[in-house]
Amino acid sequence: MARAALHYWEEPCISGRNGSGTVFFSGCNLRCVFCQNEEISHRNKGVAVSEEQLIAIFEGLIAQGAENINLVNPTHYAVQLAALLKHWHSPIPVVYNSSGYERVETLRLLEGLVDIYLPDFKYIRPEKAARYSGAADYPAVVTAALTEMRRQQPTDTFDENGVLQKGMIVRHLILPANTNSSLAILDYLKANFPDTYLSLMAQYTPCGDLAEMPELSRPITKREYSKVADYAVDSGFEKVFLQKLSSSDKKFIPAFDFTGIM
Repeated sequence: MARAALHYWEEPCISGRNGSGTVFFSGCNLRCVFCQNEEISHRNKGVAVSEEQLIAIFEGLIAQGAENINLVNPTHYAVQLAALLKHWHSPIPVVYNSSGYERVETLRLLEGLVDIYLPDFKYIRPEKAARYSGAADYPAVVTAALTEMRRQQPTDTFDENGVLQKGMIVRHLILPANTNSSLAILDYLKANFPDTYLSLMAQYTPCGDLAEMPELSRPITKREYSKVADYAVDSGFEKVFLQKLSSSDKKFIPAFDFTGIM
């Protein structure tokens, strides 16, 4: 693990007033060339934590007033987390914050243990998934995963302060020079998940070695973001979170300095 701390820059219904109790796991089952957390996802920066220590970390975040326990990039530890959550019951919602690249059989291990699914929907075109993340099967995997997540949490419920308690929000990070792919994702979601909350993210920040991907070497433009956001509204989406373009800034990348871990 690399960090555990209150985070205030998630969707408003996730961060709430007190912040989301974000817990960052090292490593990843995708190899996204643009990952802004590549320090931990690609280079595996982190320290080993026992189950007992992880529970203590969760309880420390709860004591700080966290609105939820937000498991960030937990996929490759899903089996261990399922075992932990079966005997340690969180008094606040558990958020499963992932790339969406999940096996259905793995998600079923988490049934009844995860309150909120917060998956990415990165790509709908296999060639894009292969080029940017080394996973041509991503579209087939993510669409099956979303179906299972929605089956487990079919209803979005909120507390009196508007903080999500159960449900699902699908995130889509808009990439530069890839807006047509974004529109295709919106078409799929409208046809298959018309009542699910959608978060259209403008925060793409060029990171890592992008020499072979020159189209990714810049943030998205106002025109690109407006194209996707306007299409969502025109398509009839009513549950949409939008981001300011100013969110594309390295200052929003957390410091993976083992805060809350050591």
